[in-house]
Amino acid sequence: MKKNNSSALKPTTTSLQVRRFRLSFLYAVPIGVLGGLIGLGGAEFRLPVLAGTLNYSVRQAVPLNLAISLITIAASLIIRGSTLSLSQVIPLLPVVFSLITGAVITAFFGAAIAGRLSNEQLERIILMLLVVIGIALIVEGFLPQQIPALLPPALSWRIPAGILFGLAIGLVSSLLGVAGGEVIIPTLVFAFGADIKTAGTASLIVSLPTVLVGVIKYASRGAFADRTLLGNTIAPMGVGSVIGAIIGGMLVGIIPPRILKVILGIILNISAFRVFHKVKSSNGK
Repeated sequence: MKKNNSSALKPTTTSLQVRRFRLSFLYAVPIGVLGGLIGLGGAEFRLPVLAGTLNYSVRQAVPLNLAISLITIAASLIIRGSTLSLSQVIPLLPVVFSLITGAVITAFFGAAIAGRLSNEQLERIILMLLVVIGIALIVEGFLPQQIPALLPPALSWRIPAGILFGLAIGLVSSLLGVAGGEVIIPTLVFAFGADIKTAGTASLIVSLPTVLVGVIKYASRGAFADRTLLGNTIAPMGVGSVIGAIIGGMLVGIIPPRILKVILGIILNISAFRVFHKVKSSNGK
């Protein structure tokens, strides 16, 4: 009887892995396209897919999202570095390094903080952060593209402020598994007066070490011990995200980014409530 039961489980496990592989790629491409259209990686939209459609627990979904974000950031930096001059980022380097300093600190401790939270607490925090990001996208759609910097140009103001902003960015990154561009870009534009293109490039530079530290920390806690995760989710979703981002970058201008941000902000709020309210309800049964 035991042999029959074990053999019956194998097709189920295999079919689940195949299903995850296919859906990971199929969902990643359009999410990557939308992210490319608005200049973000789309990680905030991947998280509800990982926790909902692909049926991962929240504790699995966050490190998976972080690993996929690392792939998309590396690819985006390579693509952007070959098409844009990085010289525009040089005046922002003191701010960039201060953001990295703060972000790396909380990215390192974020995984440990997430490990101490109960499932219900983690789900509630994730839902709250996704709603805040969704609202931020909607608000950004109505704001002017360039406004005067809110902070004075003196480094005595900018470096401490950058570290403080970085602490918040690293915590959001490690708790959601995102690159943080949806937080970093508005911070650079509105707080430090960077133009949107420079902010996009600087955001990738800040995100790379932040996400890398988060991935290493989650890996040390055994988040990637199951090697099948690489083949059936991380690789296909990473490749799909990169392909989608390239297509999205080529389609920039077809849909006004302002309108798209408002629409995506609404979609993010709806999907976050549907997925994480559903997760919470199922856990409560």
